[in-house]
Amino acid sequence: MAYLLLSYIILFFYSLAIVLIFFYSLAQFNLLLNYLKSKKNCIKREKFDFNNSSEIPFVTIQLPIFNEKYVVERLLLTVSQLDYPKDKFEIQVLDDSIDDSILETQNIVAKIAQKGIQIQHIRRTDRVGFKAGALKEGLKTAKGDFVVIFDADFVPKNDWLLQTIPYFKDDKVGVVQTRWGHINRDFSLLTKVQAFALDAHFTLEQVGRNSKQHFINFNGTAGVWRKSCIIDAGNWESDTLTEDLDLSYRAQLKNWKFVYLEDIETPAELPAVLSAARSQQFRWNKGGAENFKKMSRKVLEAHHVKAKTKFHGLLHLLNSSMFLCIFAMAVLSVPVLYIKNEFPQLKILFNVAAFFVITSVIFFICYWFTYKKINGGGVSNFLRYISMFFTFYTIAMGFSFQNSIAVLEGLFGKKSEFVRTPKFNIEALKEKWKENIYISRKVSKNTIVEGVLVLYFLFGIYSAYHLNDFGLLPFHLMLLIGYGYVFVKSFKST
Repeated sequence: MAYLLLSYIILFFYSLAIVLIFFYSLAQFNLLLNYLKSKKNCIKREKFDFNNSSEIPFVTIQLPIFNEKYVVERLLLTVSQLDYPKDKFEIQVLDDSIDDSILETQNIVAKIAQKGIQIQHIRRTDRVGFKAGALKEGLKTAKGDFVVIFDADFVPKNDWLLQTIPYFKDDKVGVVQTRWGHINRDFSLLTKVQAFALDAHFTLEQVGRNSKQHFINFNGTAGVWRKSCIIDAGNWESDTLTEDLDLSYRAQLKNWKFVYLEDIETPAELPAVLSAARSQQFRWNKGGAENFKKMSRKVLEAHHVKAKTKFHGLLHLLNSSMFLCIFAMAVLSVPVLYIKNEFPQLKILFNVAAFFVITSVIFFICYWFTYKKINGGGVSNFLRYISMFFTFYTIAMGFSFQNSIAVLEGLFGKKSEFVRTPKFNIEALKEKWKENIYISRKVSKNTIVEGVLVLYFLFGIYSAYHLNDFGLLPFHLMLLIGYGYVFVKSFKST
């Protein structure tokens, strides 16, 4: 009797996880429909006429950096060469570094200043608030009505300001965000997978939400804020690890408009080693959960926000929590095999597993449109897409344990420091990039559990043959490969 009760509990949570992921996929499909409709509707927006010099506003460019010796020169030289009147912009180098990169940054800033460009090297006595604190500190002396933010690994094109600032002609626009590009997309399997996932966010999700005036987020970089919008929304806060998502929701709850420019690409460098990708994923997922805890009630109680916008907003804030569902479904799927064999009378309950197949098909369709947007269509690209989709699906599952830990810490309020993602400048350093002093050589404690999970899902594959039930074999094989990849790569530098 107790065994039967335990079986029902396992089946309940297994089914719940699958159904929640299924409903999330339906929301993604709705965003796809929004995305496709947006291509048919050309939205005309008011824009500054830069032929009239009086309409060119003064801009502050903030560059928050922390120990960026490998990329700081590229960043500063690129930004200083942006095509914009010299008397109409200033650069704030918000330098919280604690290593020898400080002197290098100071020298580069001095050389740029000699060219007649307004640039400041701003140092703080402490790192209170981390990135959010640095941005807030810089805002105190920022002269621009508009504040541009670039992280250290971004390389904006020369006409970037000319392409984005004009959209602030409408005084209700608080943010203009551009799409991230990836200068090292093809460097490794890890960078390809990251690019694949980010492309989906920056096409399907951002356009799908923005085209219907749902909540979107400033992505922390490669975008512009109206300074008065930042102040009106309550300024930068550091009580979550994703200060960008936090301020975005507070601003939109105050009725500020966000403009997303899919066709303006801002190149950046993806984390090239697993430890860097792991820390970035942990920060993003924990920060997302922290913002769900902080903002969900405010979204629900906002009387001026439409019901559908609230729905998409809550799912947006719950994005990272889907990893909990994936991990729960994965772990419970092995005992489910034995329950199915032991209690044939429960067979009807196992039909719920079909929802996972439908979910995968929906994601496959959604991601194809985003892949086609970036890489083009055609049979050969479609075949490459099939391979990339299943590779992404597999490795994403391998990250589900550590991302689930991040989500749980966020939901339960466990605080942690803002851990920066090390930058590499791989193109310039060539093979020497492996000597990067910022790369963490410490193996994550989660790696031990991931190694155990490799054995666990190997047992799941054995169970399929032992019970002569192969329904979950493809799933367990993907989990074995995904966790195996993350486990092995955790011990390597690439």
